[in-house]
Amino acid sequence: MKLRNAFPLLVFVLVALLSVSLAAAQDIPEGIDAAWWSNAAQPYAGTTLRGVSESTPPSNYVRDVLAPMFTAMTGINVELETTSWDQMYDKAIRDMEAGTGIYDFVYIEQDIIYGYLANNYLVNLTEALADMPELAAPGFSFDDFTTFIDYFKDAEGNVFGIPMEAFIKVYLYRTDLFNDPDIAAAFEAEYGYPLAPATTHEQYRQIAEFFTQYAAANGMQMWGTTVQAVSGHPASFYEFFESVVPTFGVYNWGINMENWKATVENGGAMNSDAAKAALEWWVGNLTFAPPEATSSTWDEVAASFAAGRAAQGLVYGENAAWIATDPTRSQVVGSVGVALPPLAEGVLEAAEAGEGYIGYYDGGAFGLPVSSRNMEAALLWLQFVGLPEIQADWAAAASRIVMDSTYDTPQVMAADEATNGYYTLMREQGYLFAGAPPFPFHPQLREVVAPFIYEAIAGTLSPAEALDRAAAAADAELARLGYGS
Repeated sequence: MKLRNAFPLLVFVLVALLSVSLAAAQDIPEGIDAAWWSNAAQPYAGTTLRGVSESTPPSNYVRDVLAPMFTAMTGINVELETTSWDQMYDKAIRDMEAGTGIYDFVYIEQDIIYGYLANNYLVNLTEALADMPELAAPGFSFDDFTTFIDYFKDAEGNVFGIPMEAFIKVYLYRTDLFNDPDIAAAFEAEYGYPLAPATTHEQYRQIAEFFTQYAAANGMQMWGTTVQAVSGHPASFYEFFESVVPTFGVYNWGINMENWKATVENGGAMNSDAAKAALEWWVGNLTFAPPEATSSTWDEVAASFAAGRAAQGLVYGENAAWIATDPTRSQVVGSVGVALPPLAEGVLEAAEAGEGYIGYYDGGAFGLPVSSRNMEAALLWLQFVGLPEIQADWAAAASRIVMDSTYDTPQVMAADEATNGYYTLMREQGYLFAGAPPFPFHPQLREVVAPFIYEAIAGTLSPAEALDRAAAAADAELARLGYGS
């Protein structure tokens, strides 16, 4: 009788010891209490958690490094499906709408969280941890995150997503080209000022023009700039409305958030003179961009720059580290500089005063769908992703920071040097950037407006015509959705 009662305990102890030994083999970072994780996860050992995310450097790190580490420590399997951006959204939303419970955790981009909250798709993580204190992991705290976590809270301050990436969209440039004395002399002779990263849109255009001509004269497959101008894909909508038009002083897609109007005649700014100048400038850059620009999403832009096919460009920061340091994927290792994007007069001052922003602060979190069939195990996994001890290597590998403490780690300081100050720029000037506006109608409005941006790219509409029509369509859609009068 005693032996039979002792047997389950003996098995539990052996499983715990095995998990701890496997965790050690997986190089669990110092400071993580592997024994606690093994004990807390014991009721769920053998469970398989399924998640979906975009195939990006941060998500691939989760799949390849963090998931095996967590499994070794807990016995809980994690299968993260990394796929295209549009497939990720489609699969996650369909699953949550139908309540089928296919996914136990989903990637939530900052710009879509408001729609998810409006539809009650996600578990309130603040309440869940309060209700199940036995699953509250030592070393995990919502307070450890940067203010980026605020994007994943409701009006009462409850958290619905664990930040797993956050980065700014920066101006990358080729230091080997910009610092070449012969090139610099030729540029100054032609334009009358020293070659340096552009601070104005006119300078940016002149640099793009110069390097396109320079490359052609020297038999190089290189152009003056990248442009994320794919037709028929939301990536071009996002580049324009979240990265370009703010540099001209137009914010929140040009939507007046007091009366929910987009047209100038109704108090909006989507078709303002500044917005039209921004679209004309951006589309005009295609003349000096690689031919793949009109089929480039964020992935292709990063690939073009890494292949040495552009002298400068606006590139999502999650790609900065591998472009600057990985010779197996990048031909410009050691030759990548970072800077703020070019700005219209007064835009920087407005951002510094908190009255605007200069570009896009991107990122996302992992959330727990209410339809998950493995909520307790998933809650453990989400906390593991949010431990301070795993952040440094992740940040150095994938250019993402979600905790201020990560900046001061040796790994990130080394990566900062390798990227010519990307992490320093994000730390010191990241406050000048902003995430997407808090629109519950985000996808609906994007789908109404984006076709006019595609037409401007294709040249079937002038930039002015495209934005006049886009703003009118936005007003109509907002009225249909019940916003404004």
